[in-house]
Amino acid sequence: MDSHTAVSDVELGLDTFGDITADADGTLRSGARTLRDLLEQAVLADEVGVDFLGVGEHHRDDYAVSAPEVVLGAIAARTSRMRLGSAVTVLSSDDPIRVFQRFSTVDALSSGRAEVILGRGSFTESFPLFGFDLSDYEELFSDKLALFAELRTGRPVSWSGSTRSPLHTQAVYPELENPPLPTWIAVGGSPESVVRAASYGLPLMLAIIGGDPLRFQPYVDLYHRALREMDKSPLPVGVHSPGHVADTDAQAREELWPHYREYVGRIGRERGWPPPTRIEFERSTGPGGSLYVGSPDTVARKIASTVRALGLNRFDLKYSHGTLGHAELMRSIELYGTRVIPRVRELLSVESG
Repeated sequence: MDSHTAVSDVELGLDTFGDITADADGTLRSGARTLRDLLEQAVLADEVGVDFLGVGEHHRDDYAVSAPEVVLGAIAARTSRMRLGSAVTVLSSDDPIRVFQRFSTVDALSSGRAEVILGRGSFTESFPLFGFDLSDYEELFSDKLALFAELRTGRPVSWSGSTRSPLHTQAVYPELENPPLPTWIAVGGSPESVVRAASYGLPLMLAIIGGDPLRFQPYVDLYHRALREMDKSPLPVGVHSPGHVADTDAQAREELWPHYREYVGRIGRERGWPPPTRIEFERSTGPGGSLYVGSPDTVARKIASTVRALGLNRFDLKYSHGTLGHAELMRSIELYGTRVIPRVRELLSVESG
């Protein structure tokens, strides 16, 4: 899909980080149980018509997924139609060749449904875990992205950089059946990262997790301008944002709020942010906020508005939130696939017509 594709043809996906969930009595489920639940959620997403499922990578006790490609391989064997990818792969602290091999394996198992979203990640635990120095943050990402851009073509690679030994006409296996490997660059708000995505000719995925989504319009404009100035063809732009769907607006907010409060509060304590308030939460679920929370119609209207305003080719809803329970997540996925997606397409089709 390119930027000239009608907005009514937007791809609508889901993302999860495999957050450790809680039972109704507040007891936390194990990481192993959470992973099995995630597989069940993925099967449902495929059945109800979700276009894409992204599984994030983290190395913390509040997330179960540290090896998303293994999870995606299991999902590939149980699904048949939706595309499968990362959300995101922290390339800076990984080896680009191994990343490519893992995703080319998922691509084979899924009959060509794999894609990768590369980013720096919003957490830094992987750097000391895998023996990398945070002071090399920028150099690591730049160097490894340059190598991965060559690997994704599926051709033998000749490359040299500053963070590893060079490669000379190196073939990497398993080979892709239909190269290149679809690859996005995830950006949280850096103009330099936007231009870098354009320079490699890779689609742009904007992580909008706070504030008014429309504040990202300058980044979308910058991306398209950079592509034109580099004589590159138009490429897709997507958005990843958090949300929760329930039968009514009130139910969605009441289900999510206590888990959101703890989830955001925990991260805030680590980073020196003030604790979230209910007023801020309610404001974020409104028209100018980045939380897509409510009934199917409410969420669909907000997604359609964002897609239209930013000219998006894809929207991915991050449906997992801290300890929000498996049953609530399953209902959210069901409503997203059976009611939100059709309603978004209806709204955009009417408006574009």
